[in-house]
Amino acid sequence: MGVYLSSVLDLVDREIEWGINVLKKFVEIPTINPPGKNYKVFVETASRVLKEIGMSVEIHEVPKDVVSKYYPDYAEYPRYILLARLGSGSPVIQFNGHYDVVPEGSGWSRDPFKPVVENGKLYGRGSVDMKGGIVAAIVAVKAFKEAYREFNGTIEIALVPDEEIGGETGTGYLVREGLSKPNYVIIGEPSGSETIWIGHRGALWFFVEVYGKQAHGSTPWLGINAFEYMVRVAEKFMKDYKNIIERKSSKYTYDDPRGAKPTITIGGEVKGGAKTNIVPGYYAFSVDRRLIVEESPDEVEKEVKDFINEIKKELPPKVRVKLKVTGKLPPAVTSPESPLVRALLRSAERVLGSKPRTTVCLGGLDMRYYTEVGIDTVTYGPGPLHLAHQADEHISIDDFTKTAKVYALLLEDMLISH
Repeated sequence: MGVYLSSVLDLVDREIEWGINVLKKFVEIPTINPPGKNYKVFVETASRVLKEIGMSVEIHEVPKDVVSKYYPDYAEYPRYILLARLGSGSPVIQFNGHYDVVPEGSGWSRDPFKPVVENGKLYGRGSVDMKGGIVAAIVAVKAFKEAYREFNGTIEIALVPDEEIGGETGTGYLVREGLSKPNYVIIGEPSGSETIWIGHRGALWFFVEVYGKQAHGSTPWLGINAFEYMVRVAEKFMKDYKNIIERKSSKYTYDDPRGAKPTITIGGEVKGGAKTNIVPGYYAFSVDRRLIVEESPDEVEKEVKDFINEIKKELPPKVRVKLKVTGKLPPAVTSPESPLVRALLRSAERVLGSKPRTTVCLGGLDMRYYTEVGIDTVTYGPGPLHLAHQADEHISIDDFTKTAKVYALLLEDMLISH
């Protein structure tokens, strides 16, 4: 199938240079998280750009007590959610993008906050993750508005903080408080123009804590060595628990086929012990348990508790084993038959000449906040993904252009009566 051209696509082409200049402005603002710097400067700058293209803008400050609840270490840094709208009525199609970026780190060959374009790439921290996706949506809306003075429904752009630390005070707050109630959401994370993420895996993070009895190293028979029993418990997880979860398999396609089964990472953190000549009375190891989309964190927590209860039967009564959950990330999925997914596939095929892959992302995204309340959500944005969080992070201008065109055609497909 050849590349399809329409007036809205021509308009996107005309706006790309404008969009690149906007992206440079955005990248120049170091919205580093943690702790959450320069958020106000960013939303004020973005607000001016969005008003310039004819959108109405609201800025909501997340209450400090909400920030304190989820991220007490960063509560002194104010959080802002920007909501821009165009049109009225339904359907409401929202583009969601997080404007926080990870710290610059080391290894850069250029200043991470002085963006430059070289060889078809724009370099800078946040260029691909994910200010590029934000600006691709802005370009698409600008071109669509120029092409169509009247359309059915509402277009929203939601710019949120704190995705990089979990999203509770960004997309989580936006959805919980009902600041917006979209019918369909496109998150512009860098999937790359040839991949649509219709979901993401979930996670349950926990420690397995083993309690023995502390004693002097010269009289170990007076103690119960928690480390020795922790090793036995960990071995059970590495062998028997792995066998249990590897029997499960998801019906969806994942970025890597190995992601279609649940996985565990054991021992990312180990705690315990006091001194060489002390019998340790406490030891604990961490487990990162990844969920396929058919699972829920609560179900998996029960599965782990039941597994630990079986292990306890093989240990002396004086050895205690406890489960301490430290994090829950629900998985997310939107049906491949959703009107949003179908329209996005049609739009992408017209731009790319072939249909993108529809897969489940191996990591976590903000999608879950929407899908938990029944909102069809996909993640689709310009790449390359593998450069997110890396030194010399950059975005492909070709991919940026293709994505903006797909977004514009998606709006045309869903909001214009044919």
